[in-house]
Amino acid sequence: MQYELDRDSITPLYVQIGDIIRDGLSRGVWKPGERIPSESELQESFNVSRMTVRGVVSSLVDEGLLQRVPGKGTFVAQAKITASSPMYRGIREQLERMGYKTQTELLKFEKVLPPRFAQDALEVAADESVFEIVRLRKIEDQPVSLHRSWIPAKFAPSLLECDVVDEQLCTVLGDEFGLRATETHETLEAVAASEVEGEILECGEGVPLLLLEDTLYDERGRAFEYTKLLLHGGHMKVRFNFSGEAKAI
Repeated sequence: MQYELDRDSITPLYVQIGDIIRDGLSRGVWKPGERIPSESELQESFNVSRMTVRGVVSSLVDEGLLQRVPGKGTFVAQAKITASSPMYRGIREQLERMGYKTQTELLKFEKVLPPRFAQDALEVAADESVFEIVRLRKIEDQPVSLHRSWIPAKFAPSLLECDVVDEQLCTVLGDEFGLRATETHETLEAVAASEVEGEILECGEGVPLLLLEDTLYDERGRAFEYTKLLLHGGHMKVRFNFSGEAKAI
């Protein structure tokens, strides 16, 4: 298919090509998950240099509209689900309120000795037992997030008897043990998926993930939960809402 570009226009060719592809995406010419024409095919269709086409495709990848898959080509990216930080409302609750059908797989639920980073976050000794809970969240059988949580056993001694699959962990801790967060410390960073994480999330090793780390404190100032939440960056993004006076960056 040939595309006509206005070569006398003040608008650069690469901008025109980007607009044509965006229009095609919005009209469903190429649907989510579908491969778009190769760079050589686009070069022929637009009658421009390979470098121009590559620059346009790279820009659309950076915008999140397209996704490169090594060895396969460039595909239309799936629309990302926007969720708020779990410090406001649990990820599962948010997804279900948006109408998504979620599934939760319990990968691990044991009483263990805390790893060093959990010791520091929860302010517990190396010989103090904690519960480690690892859950995989899916939307219509597609993995979207991996949750790893640690809770000091002294605060929730019978936690192993509780349902942490059908019930949200925050609900269990609040209703069964009176542990409700009045303060949350949270960090967000981009990380590369490890081999194991890539396999669990079905994204492959090295793929960018969003890592949210939350430490929850009760009204007495006790750290009672530390969670590492990995979000599949290809499926989800996180929205933060703030109130008060805006500050220039």
